[in-house]
Amino acid sequence: MRSKTLWVLPLVGLLSACSSLQSSQAPAGFPDAPSADEMNRVSPAFKHYTDDVVLEDLWHRPGLAPRERSIITLSTLITQRQDVELPYHFNKALDNGVTPEELSEIITQLAFYTGWGNSTNAVAILSDVFDARGIDNSDLPAEPANPLPIDMESEQAREQLVDENFGDVSPGVVQYTTDALFRDLWLRPGLAPRDRSLVTVSALVASGQPDQVTFHLNRAMDNGLTQEEAQETLTQLAFYAGWPRVFSAMPVFRSVFESRGLIDADG
Repeated sequence: MRSKTLWVLPLVGLLSACSSLQSSQAPAGFPDAPSADEMNRVSPAFKHYTDDVVLEDLWHRPGLAPRERSIITLSTLITQRQDVELPYHFNKALDNGVTPEELSEIITQLAFYTGWGNSTNAVAILSDVFDARGIDNSDLPAEPANPLPIDMESEQAREQLVDENFGDVSPGVVQYTTDALFRDLWLRPGLAPRDRSLVTVSALVASGQPDQVTFHLNRAMDNGLTQEEAQETLTQLAFYAGWPRVFSAMPVFRSVFESRGLIDADG
């Protein structure tokens, strides 16, 4: 078994360091990250693509800052319960400027959009990362004193549309959609609206929910996400969520771009 220290080193990229670590037990309940020797012994091709394509190329592409790439990647890994990669990417996110409070809010946002169990799983892993870095979020307010302002005209239109379509299907879902999501969760100031949208769009693509992307991609762009950033979001997601889910989402992205006059509908 490898040292717990391995959980706070990059999973890939510092592979040479992995082989020199003292061996002991990894955090209980979670799988070990592979060492450089294991990666090379099992699949030299995978190690090559990891080192040369993902880490040395993808993460350095223009169009998205490393901080945003970390947010997209973490949202994908939490959504898909890819536990082995999470410790590395939690650390990478902190190194890329994502704050502990923002990590807390990312996990909270994903509970609503990918399921409570996924966020519970992420809390258990992030707790070990925080322990290793001496971070404690327990002083953060569970309920913010000063929520973000709400656009009542837009919210009332959304609420009316949802109620007309689904009020007789599940009044409970409709109620919580308004009270818990759009008049509470989305108004939490610990994560900027643009970033909250980026988390949500990434999770929807990663979970194969393209039907929900239209609303949330438009919301993301209303919140400041640019076309180039949206395009690069898909590129990042291709590697971490997989090509099929990205190709399933691309027609929706095209439709949103066309509706906003960003690309030619006939092109």
